[in-house]
Parts: sequence; C-alpha cells; structure tokens
Amino acid sequence: MPVKMEMGEVGTSLMTTESKQTPIRPLNKFERLFQPCLGELVGTTFFVFIGCVSVIENVESAGRLQPALVHGLAVAIMVACMAEISGSHFNPPFTLAIFLCGGMEMNMVVPYLACQLVGGVLGAAMAKAMTSRENYAKAHGAAFDLLQSDGPIGGALFGEVAMTCLVTMVVLLGAVNAKTRSPLVPFMVGCTVIINVLAGGDVSGTCLNPARAFGPAIVSNYWTYHWVYWVGPIAGGLIAAALVRLLLGDHKIRLILK
Repeated sequence: MPVKMEMGEVGTSLMTTESKQTPIRPLNKFERLFQPCLGELVGTTFFVFIGCVSVIENVESAGRLQPALVHGLAVAIMVACMAEISGSHFNPPFTLAIFLCGGMEMNMVVPYLACQLVGGVLGAAMAKAMTSRENYAKAHGAAFDLLQSDGPIGGALFGEVAMTCLVTMVVLLGAVNAKTRSPLVPFMVGCTVIINVLAGGDVSGTCLNPARAFGPAIVSNYWTYHWVYWVGPIAGGLIAAALVRLLLGDHKIRLILK
C-alpha cells in the first residue's frame, strides 16, 4: 500500500495535494503530532492578530470593507501556507466538522482546539501591544461589541449559525469530500469569509470562529453576549457536518442513501 500523503495521518488539509509526489518515508512523531499543533497555534495567532488590528485601526470611511478584506485574505494566506503542516483549520467548528466527516483522527481534536484558543489569546495580545490605547479601548480590543440589548440577539444568533454553516460547507466540500475536492480551497474559504462579513457584519459582527471571539474577550475582559459567538458558530459547523454526512457527501462519507 502506498504511503499516505503527509496530512492524511493528522487531519484533512484545506488544500488538495493530489498533484504532488507522495513522501518516500512515513512521518516521524514530531511531524505527526507536535508540528500540526504548532501549525494551528501559529496560524490562529496570526489570523486573530491581523483580524483584530483591522478592526481596532479600521478607517471609518471604509466601513465593513476593511475588516472583511483583511479577515478573508488572512484566512486564504494562512490556509495556503499551513495546509501541509496542520491542515489549516484555525477554527474550532472546522475541526469538529472535519472530524465528524472522517477527515482527522480523534486523538488530535482536543489538542487542535486547545491550540486554536491559545492562539486566539496570543493574537489578541499582539494586537493590543501594537495598537494605540485610545483605538484599542474604543473597539473593546476587537471583541464583538455590536450586541448591546436582547432585541437583536435572535437575528445575530441565526446569522452566526447560517454563515458559519456556509463557510464550513465550503471547507468540507472543498477539502474533505473526494468528489468535490478542489485546489482552490484557500481562495474559496477566503472569499466566503469576505462575503459573510460584508453581508452580516452589521447584524452580528460576523465572528464565525470562537477562537477569534475568545482571544479579544480574554485580553480586553469584554464578555457582553459572548456566548452568541460560541453557540452560533459551533451549531453552524455541526449543521454543515450533518448536511455533508447525510446528503451532500460522496459515497464514502455519506451515511445514508448509498
């Protein structure tokens, strides 16, 4: 049996590697266990760092365009760079959905989630160190401060569920599902983030990632309606996993109607 591609022993990469030659040796313990976790830590750190800075230093005339482009392009770049190291998840709902669809081993799920959350905190701390006190305080450290009353909670929660479901389906269909796997996954995921932020930024803030919400909340100690940015994205990721597992996946992934 030929040796699996490098990410096959850790988790599904968000970039296909079919055109590359398979490695001539199996992965060692560092490459199989520790390096992927470091990739998730470093990738999430820089994604959250750049994303937070784009919000804290947002030019008022740019509106949602500046954070939308920065978050989307940062995702695309980090996915392309880290795909062959960790699989480029950088988001707890992605990791859970990929695991549920058979794209990674169970023993890597908890380490990945821990590294993503720690990376979120480190990235938020880096953003605080870089930006001015005035701008940092005004933006609550790029924590999601849009929700100030119970009135818009329903719409914001639904938006987080629906938009995270969309971007997670792009990940699963583009990287996990063999029938639809595409080398354009970094571009696809980045563009999906951009259109989600442009569409829903004024409704929920468009988090889509608990690690992106958790880091700034820890560093700035801002927790108002923070639960929305956990419940919504996780629920959206699970719905996407269920859709792929039950209806949209290929013969290998789909559990019913085979």
